[in-house]
Amino acid sequence: MAEKTTMIVEKDFRIAKIDDRLYGSFIEHLGRAVYTGIYQPGHPAADEDGFRKDVLELVKELNVPIIRYPGGNYVSNFFWEDSVGPKEERKKRLDLAWRTLEPNEVGIQEFQKWAKKADSSVMMPVNLGTRGVSDALNLLEYCNLDTDTYYANLRRKHGDEKPYGIKTWCLGNEMDGPWQTGHKEAKEYGRLAAETAKAMKLMDSSLEFVVCGSSYEGMPTFGTWEEQVLDECFDYVDYVSLHQYWGNEKNDTADFFAVSDDLENFIHTVISICDFVQAKKRSKKKIHLSFDEWNVWYHTRTQDDQDMANMPWRSHPHLLEDIYTYEDAIVDGLALIKFIQNSDRVKIACLAQLVNVIAPIMTEEDGPAWRQTIFYPFYHASKYGRGYALQPVIHTGTHETSGHGAVTDVDAVAVYNEEKDQVAVFAVNRNTEETVDFEIALRGFEGYQVQTYEALEGSDMKAVNSAAGETVKPIQRGDYQMEGARLTTTLKPASWNVIVLGK
Repeated sequence: MAEKTTMIVEKDFRIAKIDDRLYGSFIEHLGRAVYTGIYQPGHPAADEDGFRKDVLELVKELNVPIIRYPGGNYVSNFFWEDSVGPKEERKKRLDLAWRTLEPNEVGIQEFQKWAKKADSSVMMPVNLGTRGVSDALNLLEYCNLDTDTYYANLRRKHGDEKPYGIKTWCLGNEMDGPWQTGHKEAKEYGRLAAETAKAMKLMDSSLEFVVCGSSYEGMPTFGTWEEQVLDECFDYVDYVSLHQYWGNEKNDTADFFAVSDDLENFIHTVISICDFVQAKKRSKKKIHLSFDEWNVWYHTRTQDDQDMANMPWRSHPHLLEDIYTYEDAIVDGLALIKFIQNSDRVKIACLAQLVNVIAPIMTEEDGPAWRQTIFYPFYHASKYGRGYALQPVIHTGTHETSGHGAVTDVDAVAVYNEEKDQVAVFAVNRNTEETVDFEIALRGFEGYQVQTYEALEGSDMKAVNSAAGETVKPIQRGDYQMEGARLTTTLKPASWNVIVLGK
């Protein structure tokens, strides 16, 4: 038996009010995310607009408040004008990012309609790879303005009388990456981002902007990129982006679970850089974080690279269709805990992606939509993780890992929903060998009782779900003791646990 873990949860020890957009996601014109993903006319589940209702229902289960669209790397050569207007007049384009053919059957108009059906909103990137300020302004006018001007009238001509009201805009995508079409140096990109945001704010002062941080922590320019970019555009932007993907290439589950420690360090490093630039500029303004791409992604990389090299210019090929394992779900749960723990600065996070492409939801082209293993931690966090993040005091044991040294057995956080008078505890036992005795001491939550206790538990780290059925799904647990304001239970090895208490 591992060392006992205790967790003190105090109602008044608040980290921050969690921005609902922490539970955002991402759909790119990549692989089958759009075509045969959210959109498939002729499918038995398709609605009058060609959108798959079975997919919409699963997206609504996840309650995703914002979706980044249409990219991603795709956006750096995106000609938005080709994605609007009569479909028969739209140009087909070569997508340089993923070496595929884009038919433009779904574009800004259609996705805006789909997002409304999904009870979500759009986070729109602009193309700062092959285009720039003037095209961003034209796109903004088309999407948001109610003026008697060319692009606003063009939207009306296309059938959308009312503006879309998109408020959160990304200034390009991964512009530090040499793979990016139109890659920029830091100061060059920072100036372009500043001028683009400044001009767009003249058109709509209510907008907020996400500027590109490093594509991932291992970039050679990480750190200096953020500093130089923010030096140029600090006054005009609100968020800096972070992207990170994890894999278990070594097939070492215990060390895989420790990547959440790397995530914590990544977040704190970027916060430090933002605050350094703030101090240099003697500003009172805080730059927050938009972790707008994150997930496990490694299963299909080799095959995808070969397919893109050898079979280019196909329309919606099978790309990045990782089939997720039980252990992948635990890692995603750990990432969500880290975002909640840092919700005073991480305000937006987008699980990349939403359907078919490294996604919690998969579709069969002639069959059903189904939930991957990673669906469930996101579902739980989105459902129960709204409100105030609470700062827990945790005493836990440690275990050794091959690449991260000694790491804690348990990582956990609590969220207080004032409206529902409810507190939720999210806890992962990262110890793959031993059960942990877990005790929660509640302070300020007198009279609360367990309303639900759900967990992902399993001994097969490689278990997967499929269209045929769900091997990995939550179980209900009732084997806990509640004495006054103290709850005791056990956390199984390598498990994700959600305990919700209320009056």
